[in-house]
Amino acid sequence: MSPTEFRALLARLTAQLAGRPLDDSLDAWLNAEHGAGSATYRELKAACEAGVAAGWLCDREGGGIRYGRIFKPADDLHGFSVDVVDMCDIAGPHHVHPEGEIDLILPLDGAARFDGRPAGWLVCPPGSAHRPTVSGGRALVLYLLPAGRIEFTRQ
Repeated sequence: MSPTEFRALLARLTAQLAGRPLDDSLDAWLNAEHGAGSATYRELKAACEAGVAAGWLCDREGGGIRYGRIFKPADDLHGFSVDVVDMCDIAGPHHVHPEGEIDLILPLDGAARFDGRPAGWLVCPPGSAHRPTVSGGRALVLYLLPAGRIEFTRQ
């Protein structure tokens, strides 16, 4: 898996997300259509694991979290940016999602959870905020941010 192949895989997914409100119905749809156990989930998990192993994903580290923005918002990604983090039993920095956030939770340890959620998708609506937390082990989390917008706070 190369960054170019990863981008193409994500572009196929973001085409299905373009123009949809980031809300509970999108969360339910993503988990039903592309959730843990689906072909999309397996492909994205394998791609993220390969990218981390090859060093082109999560190529930065700070505060015990490996992270990196692999793609800035672009037309082929339907306006989403793409970040991937590698976290193990840690809370990240508090932030606000001005336009929402779509997270794909990829546990590397079977019991790992992200903000209390198991493997699968979590959709955070516009204006929501959190301190992203992985508990119960290690997980990769893929973030799709509309227009790449995120605002870190001092909480």
